[in-house]
Amino acid sequence: MLIKFKQLYQARMAYKSGNLGDFAILKADAFGSKVNPEVESNLQPVVGYHPPIDLEKLSQYPKGSFGWEYAQHMNANHLKPFNISPELEDIAKSNVFALRYAVTHDIFHVLLGFDTSYAGEIGVLAFAAEQNYSSSLKIGLKMAKVFAPIIFPGQAKAIFANLRKGQELAKKAKFLLGVRFEEYWERPLSEVKAEFGLTTEPARLTATAV
Repeated sequence: MLIKFKQLYQARMAYKSGNLGDFAILKADAFGSKVNPEVESNLQPVVGYHPPIDLEKLSQYPKGSFGWEYAQHMNANHLKPFNISPELEDIAKSNVFALRYAVTHDIFHVLLGFDTSYAGEIGVLAFAAEQNYSSSLKIGLKMAKVFAPIIFPGQAKAIFANLRKGQELAKKAKFLLGVRFEEYWERPLSEVKAEFGLTTEPARLTATAV
């Protein structure tokens, strides 16, 4: 694998400046992230699609709307949206998977009902791996199944419950990575979930801090 050190340096600078969208894209470009042809085909609707996400604006949407719920999730967890600088447009187009996975990660938390604990992250990872987004996610899930309960024993029960639930949801849901979710902000969250087959709520087990 040929590493592009210029992009790697730029990614480091983007991370230090807090521009996580640019960081995700530059890191993917530096390491040459790959995606299987089937997934690449399903991502065609979002090639070149990365509208800026304005949390302040979304916070003013009706309570219970998809956008409002997303803004609440982001603000409550002190998270920033993955926005992309205009000068990285060409790199973004050539790294659609990396960009879309980064952008939709927090969107998936909202849609799937998983919190941001390690157990919640396992639930999102299990969903993404089951929908066959990339082989690296499957490898990551296998490693997490082994090491997560050891590193976070207080969350072990929630980890395995969320893992199963993430896989169950993935099997029932439509392929989500290629959806233009930003066009659904004003709709009720319950309606959006129903449209994409996400009608089963994950078991909300409280993870005990280690």
